[in-house]
Amino acid sequence: MVRANELTATHALRLMRTGDLSVEALAQACLERVRERDAAVRGWAHLDPELVLRNARELDKREIKGPLHGIPIAVKDVILTEDMPTEYNSPLYKGSFPAVDAGCVKTLRAAGALIFGKTDTTEFASVTRGGTARNPLDPSRTPGGSSSGSAAVVADFQATIALGTQTAGSTIRPGSFCGIYAMKPTWGAINREGLKMLALSLDTLGLYARSAEDLDLLADVFALEDRDAVAPFTLRGARVAACRSPAWDKVEPATRGAFERGIGLLREAGAEVEPLDLPPAFSSLPEHHATVMAGEAHVTFLSEIRAQPELLNEDIAALANNSKGVGKSALLAALDAAAECRIAFDTIAAGYDAVLTPSARGEAPKGTKTGDAALNGIWTLLHTPVVQIPGFKGPSDMPVGLSLTSPRYTDRRLLQVTKAIGPLFESRGSEA
Repeated sequence: MVRANELTATHALRLMRTGDLSVEALAQACLERVRERDAAVRGWAHLDPELVLRNARELDKREIKGPLHGIPIAVKDVILTEDMPTEYNSPLYKGSFPAVDAGCVKTLRAAGALIFGKTDTTEFASVTRGGTARNPLDPSRTPGGSSSGSAAVVADFQATIALGTQTAGSTIRPGSFCGIYAMKPTWGAINREGLKMLALSLDTLGLYARSAEDLDLLADVFALEDRDAVAPFTLRGARVAACRSPAWDKVEPATRGAFERGIGLLREAGAEVEPLDLPPAFSSLPEHHATVMAGEAHVTFLSEIRAQPELLNEDIAALANNSKGVGKSALLAALDAAAECRIAFDTIAAGYDAVLTPSARGEAPKGTKTGDAALNGIWTLLHTPVVQIPGFKGPSDMPVGLSLTSPRYTDRRLLQVTKAIGPLFESRGSEA
């Protein structure tokens, strides 16, 4: 029998509308899972069971039920929440309680969501070490980062949906490592007010779920709109581009195998799959991403380095002090090159229903470092929507994901394609 905490949001909502499931019962099931698994997964930065149950009971009393009525949603601890602390996993903000909701959290509450707790992150969501969360499928491995706890608690059925952020690969990579769906929407498509800033030109709210339908539900709640009307989609006859991306040389055999397997499954389903080699200008995008991130983080962390430099770890201090020496001319050159590539990619990708590309280098590595974002940074810089799809396995029987991307402001179309491709990959991706 499926436990309530194992339901997708879409399924749980159907049961609550028919009176077969209460918000309190769903919350209790999630809390029980936390009690069972938190010692191993360690995904929470803050969780108050009494507050969760009190809010769940209040939601059960409501006559008007929103589109996310009672769905437990975990929130990365770089996102402000009025009734929970927001500490950014930093000693500078230990005990900080801003008592205000970020714009995205306010939108979720208005939709009836149950804001469940705050999830573990690396400090300021900006480094590759420092979080406590572990991969729920193998606690000796990382869940990825910096949205470490958000991916881990959704994958482990401790929450139904979670919010993350992405400046390089902090949403898509953990989704791949933990074997769940993840989405980085078009940059700027969802309000970022109330999220800790790292690099203004890159930072994007991220979404985690266990089904493509749940991501589509979130897209409704956040009022995501495409540039054009979304036409019906069928996989047979679809045109998909297979893009290795400029960082293909860093891809491990597990991801190479998943990529070829994904292409094969799409062709078996009747899709036309064509290799896509991006123009030469795109080969510099990883370097441009690093330049933009360093150049903008230098501005972001000025207040912290000036106020309490002794409390910053060496990685954050290096960003604050611009240790890479990124000057404004270099920053402008990187931004301008990225802008040109955005226009070019929109034009190229418009000829396809979606672009298939790797989600991560390979399986989740052992240890506490959160992994390499080399496969993700260019899409973050290009501002395109990206959806990570689970279903494949590596030699250690750990998840390996593939992503779909498309032109800017085609998020709803991309989710429609995902709803067709996702079940194919999930059901057949790990076949021998």
